[in-house]
Amino acid sequence: MVFDYIDGAAGCETGAARNRATLDAVTLRPRILRDVATRDLRVPLFGTQAARPFGIAPMGMCNLSAPGADLMLARLAAQYKVPHGVSTVASTPLEKIIEVAEGHAWFQLYFTGDGTGTFQLVERAKAAGYTTLVLTVDVPEVGRRPRELRHGFKMPFSIGPRQFIDFALHPRWSLTQLAAGKPQMANFEMDGYDFDRTESRAKATWDTLARLRDMWRGKLVVKGVLDVVDAADLKKAGVDAIQVSSHGARQLESAPAPIEVLPRIRAEVGPDYPLFFDSGIRSGEDVMRAMQQGADFVFLGRILQFAIAAGGEAGLHRLWDVISDEMSIAMAQTGQALLSTNPEPSSSQAINL
Repeated sequence: MVFDYIDGAAGCETGAARNRATLDAVTLRPRILRDVATRDLRVPLFGTQAARPFGIAPMGMCNLSAPGADLMLARLAAQYKVPHGVSTVASTPLEKIIEVAEGHAWFQLYFTGDGTGTFQLVERAKAAGYTTLVLTVDVPEVGRRPRELRHGFKMPFSIGPRQFIDFALHPRWSLTQLAAGKPQMANFEMDGYDFDRTESRAKATWDTLARLRDMWRGKLVVKGVLDVVDAADLKKAGVDAIQVSSHGARQLESAPAPIEVLPRIRAEVGPDYPLFFDSGIRSGEDVMRAMQQGADFVFLGRILQFAIAAGGEAGLHRLWDVISDEMSIAMAQTGQALLSTNPEPSSSQAINL
C-alpha cells in the first residue's frame, strides 16, 4: 500500500511513462580531449553554494517509508547544503526539520479552502526561520490515483481486513511503524486549524499570489508550472523562481512531459532567471539532461524514499553517492569540469569522483 502511494501516478499512469520516455530521448553531447580530471559539482543557489546541483523535493508523509525519514533527509540537506523541501503534509513539524537541516530547508505551501490555515502556516514558517517559500499550484484538486484507491489509501484513512493482510505480509515495515507510532500530518497540530486533505485547493488565484508576495519578504518559488504564458506572468508578478514540474505525473495524466516544456520556458524567461526542475529524475544523467535543457537546479523525489525504505539512512546516502558519481562521470564524458557559473575549484573544494 505504501509503495503504491509513493510510486503511483494519475489515471492509467501514461503520464509517468511519457515523462520517462521523453527524458530518455534527451541526449547529451560527448566532448573529448578536455581536462576534466577534477570536477566541481557545486552550483550557486539564491546567493549560496549548494554542494550538489540537486536537492530534495517536497514529499508528503515521508515517515511512511520508514520512521524518521523526514529527519534523515534533513541531515542529508545539512551535510550537502542543499534545500530540503518541507511539505505542507510532512510527518515531522516544520520547526524540527529546519533545525536539523541547519537552515537548509524550504517550506512548500498548498493553498486550501478559504486560505485561513494557509496563511497561518506562512506565518509559522516565517517564525521558524524559513527564508524560501515554495507555492505549489498544480493541485487545484487532488489527482485520482487508482493504485491508492484500490488499497483504500484515502482520507479519512480507514483500516479493514485488506489493510491488515497487507501489513501482515510486510512485517518489517509494520513492526517498525508500530514501534514508532502512526505517522501524522504534523504541521496541522496547531490551534484553530484542522487539515482536510479532501478540501478543495481550487480557490487560489493570481490575487492569492499577490497577497502571498506582499506578506513574504523572502524568496518565493512557484512550483508546478508547465505553460510558457504562465511562466512569463509569474516572472512579471515578482516571483523569484519557477519550478517546472508535473508533480511526478501524480495529478494530470495528460500533462506534457516537463522536460519537453523546460527549454521553452527557459527561452521565455531568459538566461538569468532562476529555473528549477523536478519530475521523474532517476539518475545523475537525468540531472544533467535537465540542466542541459535549461534548469539551474534539480529536485529528487520518489527515489529518495525508495532508498530509505530499502536501506534506511545508509541506503539514502548510498543512493546520493551513486547519483553524485553518475553526475560526475557524465560531466567528464561531456567535457565539463564546472557546472553553470561556479568558480574555479580550489584544492580544498574540488571533488574527485
